[in-house]
This record gives sequence, C-alpha cells and structure tokens, in this order.
Amino acid sequence: MLMGHRTWIFENNPVILSTGTVGGPFEAEGLLAEDFDLLHSDLWLEQDSYEKAHKVLIEEASQRAIEKAGLQKEQIQFFLGGDLINQITPTSFACRTLGTPYLGLFGACSTSMEGLALGAYLVNTKGAKYLLTGASSHNTAVEKQFRYPTEYGGQKPPTAQWTVTGAGVALLGQSGEGPRVTSATIGRVIDMGMTDPFNMGGAMAPAAVDTIEAHLTERNLDPSYYDLIVTGDLGQIGHEVSLDLFKKHGTPINEKQYQDCGMMIYREGQPVLAGASGPACSATVVYGHLLNRMKKGEFKRILVAATGALLSPLSFQQNETIPCIAHAVSIEYGGE
Repeated sequence: MLMGHRTWIFENNPVILSTGTVGGPFEAEGLLAEDFDLLHSDLWLEQDSYEKAHKVLIEEASQRAIEKAGLQKEQIQFFLGGDLINQITPTSFACRTLGTPYLGLFGACSTSMEGLALGAYLVNTKGAKYLLTGASSHNTAVEKQFRYPTEYGGQKPPTAQWTVTGAGVALLGQSGEGPRVTSATIGRVIDMGMTDPFNMGGAMAPAAVDTIEAHLTERNLDPSYYDLIVTGDLGQIGHEVSLDLFKKHGTPINEKQYQDCGMMIYREGQPVLAGASGPACSATVVYGHLLNRMKKGEFKRILVAATGALLSPLSFQQNETIPCIAHAVSIEYGGE
C-alpha cells in the first residue's frame, strides 16, 4: 500500500458515491455556478454571524451528499473535515448537528485533499463502510480573522486572492458506482521564507511542485498519465511560479494539462485579483465541476494537489514566515 516514502496506493479503490457543493452569492455569479447543488443569495444565510453562516454551509453540503447517495446520516461512520476559522469551530459545530463520529482536520486550504486521502485510507482498509470528508470557507469570516473586516474597505495588492464562500463534501464508500480514489501523496511542510500574507499563491507554489513531483516519482509516472493535474488555489501568481519551477526541474508538465481551481471558479471581471482561495476553492471545484466533467467522459484520470498556507494571525504578528503544504490525490473514472 505504501509506495516510496509518502505515497499510498489504494488497492480497493474507494469510490466517491456522491458529493454535495454549496456556494454563496459571489459564486453564483461565477463560471461554475451550474456545478453547485445549492447557491445562496446572501452571505448571512439567515444567521446572525458569518461564522454561524459558515457552519450552515457545511451542514447543507453534507446533507446533500447523504441524500444523493440514498443513505441516512446514521449510516455514516465518520466525518473528516475542517476550515480556516479559529479551532475549526464551524466544522465542529456542524458535526454537532450531523451527529457523526468526527475527526477535525486543519490543513488550511489543503484540507480538502488531506481529508480525501485520509478518508480513502480508512475505507480502503475497511476501517469505514461510509464516511464524509470535506472542507469549507466563508469569505467575510476569513477576511475578519486573517486580514480586515470587509467594512474597513482596505485595499489589496494584485497578488491577493478572493476567499470562496462555500463547502464541498464527498461521501466515500467501499463499493458502488462513481469516480474512484486510487492513490494519495502526503505533502511536506515547505517554507521559502516568504512573509507577505497577501501573496499566498507565491508562498504555496513550491509545496505544490514538491508534492506533485514526489507523486510522479514514487508512482513512476509520466505527467501525461493524467488528463488533468490541478492545484488547489495557487491563483495566477502561484500558477506561474509553479510552472517556472517545473521547467527548472525538468518536469515535463503540459501547460494545457496543468490548471488551478483558483483560476476556474470566477468570471473575468469579478474583482478577485489573482484568483480564488480558501479550503472551499478546491473542495467545490473538484467535488462539483471536475467530477461532473469526469462523469461526462472528459477526463479519466485527474491528480488534485490542494495547497495550504499554515500561518495564523498570531504567527504573522510574531513575524514568522509562512510554512506551506500540498496533498495530492488521484481520482480515476471509466475504462482504460
């Protein structure tokens, strides 16, 4: 099952039986609106705080995934997930409602694939028959915690990104119809000494490259094995940096084959600067848009490398640099 130093091969091919994706009003105006199960018209979701609204996003995405699989929540053994807010309280409070055994994860914006990797490991070894895994974020809750409240109206540099409001959840099972999780490569913490919290893409790019190259090396694969290699939320800046690094290392990745979730979700003209970010970025794009394209036959094999910046407001205030990580998961659907 272990191949090389940090890659798992899932011989039993856990299946993604269903997914649930929920977004906010800004996502409803984006390019991928049709790939969401539910879109909200305002950021409050009839709650009295953004953090409580964030919790609702997770509850709704989870319920959609359970309903689409034709299951009851009592049949779900575990929920693996997380978010960006202090002590991942939105996810923890959502699991208070769901009532499923819960493993809270913090990988920042890499949480979606961290959860999918660990969830696939559990299902592959028959540690669970059914489980949910997902990630979420809420734009205004994140802005308030990591930057400035939106009411402040602070200006941002062109390297900044727009945090996605949404939640993406996958329901994994031991058997059934759907895309299959075939392998995962766990990331290392990479810190290139960057300190600018408004340039997350540039900070995370080396971690994405490190994990993708480790995956290809340990599985002895040419990049062309995958129809698509997609990063989580590098945005335009990080995407360009990672392409430069691949070229420098001699890794033959085709630019058309290599894309980024943070550059897919919004339309040209939406004020997102360098692109989208947040744990919900890769979670909603993968569990909505990309899996829909796989089911249509457009892709047979994809590799998703979700990227995360492991900083906190406290570490930034203490002048720490920004450590980053990326976890990669391969998903396959259809015949050879």
